[in-house]
Amino acid sequence: MANCSAAAERCFFQVAIAIPLDRLFDYLPPSDYLAETVKPGVRVLVPFGKGRKVGLLMAICSDSAVDNTRLKAVEQILDDEPILSGPDICFLQWISHYYHYPLGEVLANALPTALRQGKPARLDSQTSYVLSELGSVTPMEQLKRAPKQQALLNLFHNHGGAISSTALSAFKPALQTLLAKGFLQPISTVPINDNPGTGTHLIANPEQQIAINTISAALGHFSVFLLEGVTGSGKTEVYMQVISAALAKGLQVLVLLPEISLTPQLELRFRQRFSAPIVTFHSKLSDKQRLGAWLSIQRGTANIMLGTRSAFFTPLAKPGLIILDEEHDTSFKQQEGLRFSARDAAIARGKHLGIPVLLGSATPSLESLFNVGRQRYQLLPLSTRAGNASEPVLQLLDIRNKKMQSGLSEQLLALIQDTLAQNQQVLLFINRRGYAPVQICHGCGWVARCRYCDANMVIHAAERRLRCHHCGSEQPLTPLCPACNTGELQALGMGTERIEQTLTQVFADKKLVRLDKDTTKRKGALEDYLQCIRDGDADIILGTQMLAKGHHFPNVTLVAILDIDSSLFSIDYRAEEKLAQLIIQVAGRAGRADMPGRVILQTRHPQHPLLLTLLNRGYRAYAQAALAERIQAQLPPYTHQALFRAEANNITAPQLFLTALSGLINRHNSQGISVFGPVSAPMARRAGQFRFQLLLQSRSRKDLHQVLDQILAGLGELKEARSIKWSLDVDPVDLY
Repeated sequence: MANCSAAAERCFFQVAIAIPLDRLFDYLPPSDYLAETVKPGVRVLVPFGKGRKVGLLMAICSDSAVDNTRLKAVEQILDDEPILSGPDICFLQWISHYYHYPLGEVLANALPTALRQGKPARLDSQTSYVLSELGSVTPMEQLKRAPKQQALLNLFHNHGGAISSTALSAFKPALQTLLAKGFLQPISTVPINDNPGTGTHLIANPEQQIAINTISAALGHFSVFLLEGVTGSGKTEVYMQVISAALAKGLQVLVLLPEISLTPQLELRFRQRFSAPIVTFHSKLSDKQRLGAWLSIQRGTANIMLGTRSAFFTPLAKPGLIILDEEHDTSFKQQEGLRFSARDAAIARGKHLGIPVLLGSATPSLESLFNVGRQRYQLLPLSTRAGNASEPVLQLLDIRNKKMQSGLSEQLLALIQDTLAQNQQVLLFINRRGYAPVQICHGCGWVARCRYCDANMVIHAAERRLRCHHCGSEQPLTPLCPACNTGELQALGMGTERIEQTLTQVFADKKLVRLDKDTTKRKGALEDYLQCIRDGDADIILGTQMLAKGHHFPNVTLVAILDIDSSLFSIDYRAEEKLAQLIIQVAGRAGRADMPGRVILQTRHPQHPLLLTLLNRGYRAYAQAALAERIQAQLPPYTHQALFRAEANNITAPQLFLTALSGLINRHNSQGISVFGPVSAPMARRAGQFRFQLLLQSRSRKDLHQVLDQILAGLGELKEARSIKWSLDVDPVDLY
């Protein structure tokens, strides 16, 4: 950075702006510019085109390559202090380079919406609560018939001060009742000032203690740990004790989860444990809430951030530790815009900050196990379930030539009946929502297809709609076939809605809870359903993928996966890995307390090698076999990939672009990068766009990125790029 205090007119601001151009823009400083008060990392409001944009000041220079008479001046400096530090900006520049994505748009991804819009970087006050005079003298025995109210009132007595509304999010009904009774009163405070945790922790078993000691000893320098723990082995307790060690050193911790649905229960456990300020960050929060959480971590007033992938870029004032739970989950890879992997980027960020990174999973990704084998990560195993709970028994149920009732075999229905008779819960999993995936005419063979995608319309019987699960288009469900005008329309296959209908008929006296995207649209619905399950108010739990991740249902002793065959035969080489992880994760919902669990896998392929390996030898044996296959096929993690996708509203344009791009690659490809395509995407048409792709693969990551740098510099010269939309996905996890 140049020292321009002597002559402000000789200074130039280099500004990053969130547009799809990978360059900085030069501006003159504002008329009231004082050099000693402005540093890189502040937001600036600048004229751009016919409007104005919020950008980030990257550097103050004494020279510009642009004719000074053409330069416009910055209109306003929006921050008194940098909102991103030099190290933060340096890391984001690395992200931009690795994922070949414009720096301005990377920086925009790192800021909450309110800051991108130019709103003040200010923490507003929030509502907190204190004991009223009445609450201070009310005997606890008066609330003995309302245990939750009694527990909350006791919490205030023990805490002795104000508790924020955020910290009391798990006590909302009891809080409202105590307010109505006059036992509590609201006050206005600056947020993130306290948290009513107890600080007590469980006694770790020997494996847990080794993991806790090893990770705690690494605080202050970079290392990567893979905590491989069978479901129910106490990974969360390890997380919390390691977090305690970081907090004791005055450090902050970033905890990332793959799904929003996992946040409330972990947040509750954290708030019960830690007295340190905790914030959450995910897309279901308001812009104001996300801004408050972001600023609290950036300024060091909060110590723990719990969030999804979108929380990853939050700047840490006192970085201490990054934790990724369920590290194998592909939700950590962003599939639009900046296509970054939060898991992979967390490793790079940990190295950049000089702090440890902890990856946790019962079913580690093949990439992480590969890195353990290369001694890049340290493996910390947790091989036994907490409290000596027994492992669930996996059993294949051969349904060939068996009578089925909406995807439920007679044997499975009998097992459900036996389990319910013992007052235990049943969990049924099928990764297909809606009533049925296909509507077909028995008379003429017509099938309801989406007009915009190469996909069938899904029947949603309750809403009397046909809906495409890819583009969202809908049409009414009609009684007559549009092709032959007969009433021969039938539903083919089954989804959660159809199975729910059958189960409520067969087990009419039992309470069923269905968890899928359709039933959890309402804000707070998922949390309500999960609490209902934990309270024992549901006998049968039916759901999709959201059930597979991290939820604790202690009274569930029977788990069944209704349809695993659809994932056994796929063109995606990662499909078997995902299926193996899904089976083990879903199985982990069974028998987590003192009751043994049973897991039923309905299949028409009981001799499939994947299923036999999982049942007889476990996930690690499967993973070792899968890695051996990957090295033979020269697939990741033994090679590195980059995928160009192109789409247009006609079938020719994307093919022409990718063919021209392939020619450009070949002109720069002295490193021997393998190029596959262009080929049609597995779903060739989606939302009216024809989709094609071009895959690059290399054994050398360095060589692959060198070629990408060269071709992206010349890509603008391709006239074929003007009529299509294209994207680059580095380290793709889906070749869709």
